[in-house]
Amino acid sequence: MSLKAIALNATLKSSTSEEPSSTGSLLDLIVQELGTLGVQTETVWLADHDIKPGVSSDEGEGDAWPAIRKKILAADILLVGTPIWLGQPSSVCKRALERMDAFLEETDAQGRMVSYGKVAAVAVVGNEDGAHHVSAEIFQALNDVGFTIPANAVAYWVGEAMGSTNFVDLDETPDAVKTMISMLARNTVHLAGLLKNSQYPASKE
Repeated sequence: MSLKAIALNATLKSSTSEEPSSTGSLLDLIVQELGTLGVQTETVWLADHDIKPGVSSDEGEGDAWPAIRKKILAADILLVGTPIWLGQPSSVCKRALERMDAFLEETDAQGRMVSYGKVAAVAVVGNEDGAHHVSAEIFQALNDVGFTIPANAVAYWVGEAMGSTNFVDLDETPDAVKTMISMLARNTVHLAGLLKNSQYPASKE
């Protein structure tokens, strides 16, 4: 079975920044692992795009969200990667979640949210406590707008509070992170395959 994924990198950096992205580094490892399971993944750096504020699927002229939304709905797996800022998901991440609020009102011919049958996973990096809090915020938001959350669908690394070492600075990936990445990939692909073969029931006849 062929599965597709889209990874949203919610770093505050652009893809052309000279400063490396720890969020991007962790997402790259997850994308590689998904690749070993036959999943084709496209990564979108949200900061590269002019995503207008709002809660609709199209906020008018110049809004980059409609094209990103199309990629999300064409994928079987959504992977959201964010740094921790002020103990929370990045503002870029929150902007994307707010735009997906529109899924609450958008349904297919069977009355299901357009995001039904798609699974979501999360990647978090930072130099302070908060990975569980950040992933919980994102998981709840994504579940609210119709995504299904697999078991152990999060991989994170948190450095010393107020420290200067970032994930991208590490010489090698810690074993605990490798284990999380492996579980995330296996469980996400497994559930995505099940849902692709057996969609949720229709909400109306």
